[in-house]
Amino acid sequence: MPKALGHIRVLDLSRVLAGPWCAQNLADLGADVIKIERPGVGDDTRAWGPPYAHDAAGNPTSEAAYYLAANRGKRSVTVDIASAGGQALLRELVLHCDVVLENFKVGQLARYGLDYASLRALKPDIVYCSITGFGQDGPYAHRAGYDFLIQGMGGLMSVTGERDALPGGGPQKAGVALTDIMTGMYATVAVLAALTHRDRTGEGQYIDMALLDTQVAMLANMGSNYLNTGTPPQRWGNAHANIVPYQTFACLDGHIIVAAGNDSQYQKFVEAGGRPALAHDPLYATNPLRVKHRDTLVPLLAAMVLERSRADWIALLEAVGVPCGPINDIADVFANPQVQARELAFKLPHPSAGSVKLVRSPMRMSATPVVTDLAPPLLGQHTVEVLRDVLGKSAKDIADLHAHGVL
Repeated sequence: MPKALGHIRVLDLSRVLAGPWCAQNLADLGADVIKIERPGVGDDTRAWGPPYAHDAAGNPTSEAAYYLAANRGKRSVTVDIASAGGQALLRELVLHCDVVLENFKVGQLARYGLDYASLRALKPDIVYCSITGFGQDGPYAHRAGYDFLIQGMGGLMSVTGERDALPGGGPQKAGVALTDIMTGMYATVAVLAALTHRDRTGEGQYIDMALLDTQVAMLANMGSNYLNTGTPPQRWGNAHANIVPYQTFACLDGHIIVAAGNDSQYQKFVEAGGRPALAHDPLYATNPLRVKHRDTLVPLLAAMVLERSRADWIALLEAVGVPCGPINDIADVFANPQVQARELAFKLPHPSAGSVKLVRSPMRMSATPVVTDLAPPLLGQHTVEVLRDVLGKSAKDIADLHAHGVL
């Protein structure tokens, strides 16, 4: 099958999550991604366990599940980037690549002759994407940026979590490293746009991606609300600022979401729960009244929902057309028939684990389907292969590079 990016080769100097997520997207689309790692150590996330992948006997391997999540489809090459020989080898590889991804500190790669200006002089049409915490300029440019810090600094935590006055109130981070992941997604879009521009004009370019920029952009309507009113949005937990009931409720055996977007749906909700008097109570008859009196209504609804199981509630509310759904744990997610039908969990052969379980890319393309044939590589697994096949190095050349500590 044709690959959408089968003509593209990426030199991936990034590590941890944002850069590797971008590189994995490009690999899924068919690009040849060469992941450069520090000899003997590799990507930081290789050691971010447990959990680790397990072999057929149930023993943990050296491959952390965190690393596996962001590195399928790549080839791993170990190079000592701090050595003159390693720098020369990477400059040689750049001549055979279309894209360079990196997430080093601002200015660090210039010391090695691997910054954009140096590599552009070698290959003018290179697309070079830098990912940092705060971008290449500004007063914070030289600060290290981490997802958790940026979720706080970028405003996401100010609108995530329960209200301060309620039990458990306070700011919360997202359950996944959302800022890193979205920075990787935006970087993917930018790289694809830059490649399209290059194909039209022959001109490469530099891409400056920052976690903080991404997080501020991700505020979406919350950011727009503030800019147009001057009033910072507050946290509402799992409730809605303008609609009641539109939130989570605890059942006998779990939690559900009820999203009653109009008065009719609210009435059907309470009638299904055996509380018809609440349907036309003058305090709660309309949504503005329910919003006004949420502090008295919501406890009544919570007590009502707690009387039945999650499955009972979903069956009752679906039958009368009230939007609802379960809050699934991750085990529930992968047991869900729709998730299984879409084959979102799958296995790939792996040299030390036998096979590894991964989550499939959500991109579904009819003419150029996503490529999922390479498991996340072992450290340095493809060093000889890449140096031989891409650079034409002989066995002696590669042995000499090993002997000099370059690989």
